[in-house]
Amino acid sequence: MKNLVVLTGAGMSTESGIKTFRDADGLWEGHDVMEVASPEGWYKNPELVLDFYNKRRQQLHEVTPNQGHFLLAELEAFFNVSIITQNVDNLHEKAGSSSILHLHGELTKVRSTKNENYILDWTSDLNWGDTDNHGNQLRPHIVWFGEAVPAIEEAITIVEKADFIAIIGTSMQVYPAAGLVHYAKPNCPIFYVDPKPATIHQLNQPLEVIPKGASEGVALLKNKLLAILK
Repeated sequence: MKNLVVLTGAGMSTESGIKTFRDADGLWEGHDVMEVASPEGWYKNPELVLDFYNKRRQQLHEVTPNQGHFLLAELEAFFNVSIITQNVDNLHEKAGSSSILHLHGELTKVRSTKNENYILDWTSDLNWGDTDNHGNQLRPHIVWFGEAVPAIEEAITIVEKADFIAIIGTSMQVYPAAGLVHYAKPNCPIFYVDPKPATIHQLNQPLEVIPKGASEGVALLKNKLLAILK
C-alpha cells in the first residue's frame, strides 16, 4: 500500500469543541498563552499551569471525534496512514487511527521536570506535589513555546517516505512543524484542507487546496485519494 502522511493542527479538532488560542487573539480558554504554555509561565505560577491542563484533560472526557477523525481512520483500509499531529488531544486515538505521532505532547501523559524521558500515562488531575520516583515534580507532557520538539526528527523520516501528504486544519505558521512538507519527495502530491488556507511558501510539490472544515474536507479528500488509486 502507498504511504499517506497526514499533518493535523488545531482545526482538525475545532468541530469537536476544542478551542485553540488562535481563535481569540492569543488567548487560550481565557488565558494568555504564554502564562500557560511556556517555561516562564511554569516557573512563575506552576499551580495555574497545572489547573489549566487539568481542565483541558477533563475536557477530553466530554468531547468526541468528528467525522474527519473517523474518515482518516477509515483510510487505513487503503493506505499506510501515518498521522503527525500538533494537537495534544486524543481524538485521533479515539477515532481508531493506529499510527499517531504527537509533535507537541499529549494531555494524557505527564513527565518529570528533571528527566524528560520519565513519562507516565495520566488521566486524572495532576497536582503540585505529584512526583517521579526520585521526588521530582511532574509536569504536563506538553512541548511549550521555546522548548525543543523531540519528535521532529522522527516526523521528518515519516514525511520523506510519503507517497501522498494531507495537511488538515493548520495555519502552517508554527515551526518546526510547518517546515515538514519541505521534506516530501518532489513528485509527492499534497492536499491542504482548511476553511482559511494559508500560503505555503517555496513548495515544489503539486498542491491541491480543499477550502473546507475537517469533516467536509476530509470526505472530499478521501474521494480524491480513492479516485487516484483506481
